[in-house]
Amino acid sequence: MTDARYTRPTIYLHQAFLAFLLAGALALSGTAAQANADRWVIDPDHFAVGFLVDHAGYAKVMGMFLEAEGEFQFDPESGELGDGYFVIQTDSVFTNHEERDDHLRNEDFLNVEEYPEMRFTATRYEPTGENTGRLSGGLELLGETRTIHLDVTINKVGRYPFPLGGLFGRPYVLGASMRGSFNRSDFGMTYGLTRDIVGDEVELIIEFEAQRQ
Repeated sequence: MTDARYTRPTIYLHQAFLAFLLAGALALSGTAAQANADRWVIDPDHFAVGFLVDHAGYAKVMGMFLEAEGEFQFDPESGELGDGYFVIQTDSVFTNHEERDDHLRNEDFLNVEEYPEMRFTATRYEPTGENTGRLSGGLELLGETRTIHLDVTINKVGRYPFPLGGLFGRPYVLGASMRGSFNRSDFGMTYGLTRDIVGDEVELIIEFEAQRQ
């Protein structure tokens, strides 16, 4: 007859060893998935973040954020996205109208003193074509985070035609265009909605060039 005092510890040790091997395999597979993903840093001199918002039904106001930065890990061959983010300084909003820009900075809209940054953190990239995809992530605005989706077109990936920023040699650059939208009321920004003075939907227009590190 087998002594239970020895059988149970042996079973537990065997199960623990299998769990250890499984954890190691999962960690290695995750590392392999990102092994070919390069780190790209967005060039702030070639980073445009624009928006369109309806004004009382007559026309859309076009604006920009003049200060933004970001980076991401991405393999253009496989479409594998490791991680990525971009950060926008909210007080850099610009619509070419000083009084309106001051209004956008106050508590009715961006409340820049309390929330100086707006951040997008990528969570998933799904290729939809040879040079297109859908980027999903969390947009943090006014202390709230909501999932938004951006349609992406990768315009070009290759060696830059000339040196950038006094760098020796020509960097490897990825250029992309993004389009998306969100409702500002989802973040608690409701000024002008009841009288249809300011639209709820904010259309995003994002263009950037990023250098491979």
